[in-house]
Amino acid sequence: MSRLFAKKPLSILLSEASDSEKGLKRTLGSGALVALGIGAIIGAGLFSLTGIAAAENAGPAVTISFVLAAVGCAFAGLCYAEFASMIPVAGSAYTYSYATMGEFVAWIIGWDLVLEYALGAATVAVSWSRYLLEFLAKFGIHIPHQLAVSPWETVKMSNGTIIEGGIFNLPAVIIVVLLSLLLIKGTRESAGMNNFLVILKVTVVIIFIVLGWSHIDPANYDPYIPANTGKYENFGWTGIATGAAVVFFAFIGFDAVSTAAQEAKNPQKGMPIGILGSLIICTVLYVLFAHVMTGLLNYKLFAGDAKPAASAFAQTGYDFLQTGLIIAILAGYTSVILVMLLGQSRVFYSMSRDGLLPKFFSDVHPKFRTPWKTNAFFMVFVSLFAGLVPVSDLGHMVSIGTLFAFSLVCIGVIIMRKKMPEIPRAFKTPLVPFVPIMGVLVCGYLMYSLPKESWYRLAVWLGLGLAIYFFYSKNNSKLGNPQK
Repeated sequence: MSRLFAKKPLSILLSEASDSEKGLKRTLGSGALVALGIGAIIGAGLFSLTGIAAAENAGPAVTISFVLAAVGCAFAGLCYAEFASMIPVAGSAYTYSYATMGEFVAWIIGWDLVLEYALGAATVAVSWSRYLLEFLAKFGIHIPHQLAVSPWETVKMSNGTIIEGGIFNLPAVIIVVLLSLLLIKGTRESAGMNNFLVILKVTVVIIFIVLGWSHIDPANYDPYIPANTGKYENFGWTGIATGAAVVFFAFIGFDAVSTAAQEAKNPQKGMPIGILGSLIICTVLYVLFAHVMTGLLNYKLFAGDAKPAASAFAQTGYDFLQTGLIIAILAGYTSVILVMLLGQSRVFYSMSRDGLLPKFFSDVHPKFRTPWKTNAFFMVFVSLFAGLVPVSDLGHMVSIGTLFAFSLVCIGVIIMRKKMPEIPRAFKTPLVPFVPIMGVLVCGYLMYSLPKESWYRLAVWLGLGLAIYFFYSKNNSKLGNPQK
């Protein structure tokens, strides 16, 4: 039993971080890390889920839902920042868990992170595909629906056309393949493209806010908090809380910054700035965006609307910018997929170096200095999910996996403060244990709010992971088997 909870010494983790000859190349400054976080955060959540949460849960008070969700993320973000500044190694929550709670818990969280990063990339790729279809349709270009929809999915286009079941979602696969190849070439090149996409989508979000502000109809805010209908999740203060759980998906991704710790030029300084800076910037943009959107159009009209931002912006009369809005959304989705694929490859890279996965996953390309075989593996894995699985089945799995990871990181900070108080920390989580405990409670509540099916799928996924651990990882662990 003690083998299962053996902890990886911090000295080994730090030596791996300083191994510049064999390890990953340090190319990312604080600015690039903030952009990496923004690239992962602003995407499907802002452009799609805002309307759903407003129409079904919170009304115009969806702005408060965003604040509540951000508070929950802030608790976890403060814990991530302490770990990332103390253990600047690739692997995110997996690495932190290995140092604080032992190998078995580390394996569970590493396996769980596949739900967040790999399936998160697949989820956004499917949404990217839908917006691409809308964009091409404006120019009279129509991709055969058999090659644009998964076999078990029904899609409603803006012109009212219903597409029921295809063969394969080819556009979703193409974007995953292209971004995977970019990641294989190098992190600097990937970060450069991400910076461009971040600038583009943030610019359009700001344009939406600025141009839309003067067209706000105050009548759309009356009442700002609609009365509860008698159901917990429908309006009132409980509806706002449920809305926070819905829009939580809009914040998924800030922790992806921590997976690039081993490629940061100055991780002790850059990690806290990247994590908390991206979270703060995105929260401000989210609240302003939601305020304008619900002011342009009555929240009830967002019901069933897959593109609420476009519908709201149409009220401004700037029709010529509609195409630009779709382009910005595509750019936003592209950067999210890019960062999710980056995060996943770094987690498997770390697990492979520890012997918990085959050496295949930690082979570094001799020229590009990237874990190219891992990138290639997830190019195929994520493509299959993006091409065949409906987006509705992917989203909740991503959320529950992320919340589980956040909870373990919060617990890990409490353990490290008690077990290793002497370890230097460039950034310290304030008010420990209050902040970590609140992080666990908020994440636990949001997990509770998710459908039961999400828990069943999580159980099946973890069951598969445990089988792999006991049949392979336990016997090949470098920590448990030093001779290997």
